[in-house]
Amino acid sequence: MGTMPLEPGKSQSGEGPSNEASRTSRGDNSEEFVRTRIRQSTPSPHRGSPAHASPPRFVSVEELMDAAKGVSNLALAHEIVVNGGFQIKATKLPQGSLERTVRDIVHKAFWDCLEAQFNEDPPVYDHAIILMGEIKEILLSFLLPGHTRLRNQINEVLDLELIKQEAENRALDIPKLANFTIRMMGTLCAPARDEEIRKLRDINEPVPLFRAIFAVLDLMKLDMANFAVSSIRPHLMQQSVEYERNKFQDFFDKQPGMNSFYCFFHGFYFLENNFCDINTCAVSQRSMLLAAFSAGAARPSTPPPCIA
Repeated sequence: MGTMPLEPGKSQSGEGPSNEASRTSRGDNSEEFVRTRIRQSTPSPHRGSPAHASPPRFVSVEELMDAAKGVSNLALAHEIVVNGGFQIKATKLPQGSLERTVRDIVHKAFWDCLEAQFNEDPPVYDHAIILMGEIKEILLSFLLPGHTRLRNQINEVLDLELIKQEAENRALDIPKLANFTIRMMGTLCAPARDEEIRKLRDINEPVPLFRAIFAVLDLMKLDMANFAVSSIRPHLMQQSVEYERNKFQDFFDKQPGMNSFYCFFHGFYFLENNFCDINTCAVSQRSMLLAAFSAGAARPSTPPPCIA
């Protein structure tokens, strides 16, 4: 005997109005899920397809510093070759500039602290020992490999461990160390600095004497640097084209995807505005262009303004 439905219009599975609503809800959720998936998988018209986009290339700080150092060395070597009277000069900060103000404040604070240590009872020589160590390093940097006797004298007299022991035992003789330093400076300096050395011997107060010693040492470092420049100029003149070609090639190798010619002229204007007046020397332009083309730069159809 067949089973009759309890109520007409209802299925035998027992689905009621609540089940209909549940099915409708599931259907709505499925449609919303499908629409969400479609939105996620459809690329936006405002951004390119990830499949065709090139991955970004990040440049490290070390690479940037190496590139800047290479450009600086190239500019310096180039100026040494084309300018026979090139000399390194001390940087003069403008009066009232932030850099000079900060430098003056820091220097004054240091020298005031040094004077305060000397005026204590008993005197404190912590800062003075640090200064003697710096003086020793500078004097040693002036020596050539064959200056064995002078090197031994500096290491013997300016022995920091011995100086510390003398300071702890209140036996440190600052005038003696200063006189040795001035005598050694007179031996190593250029004849043009004899007048500055003579003036150092007339200073009796320790703090002004230390300040004057470091001022003359800075001048001596400039003299040594200019001596090195004059010594390497003949060698650079023989190797200038090959050196510049290699430096430009190294710079181009670190700029993948860039047109070599325009990359070169970015460097050209950078050198012009930051290192030397390249426009005043036609030889400089020809030499740098030769180095650029030798490094594989593609000549453009329209020359840049500085060559046109």
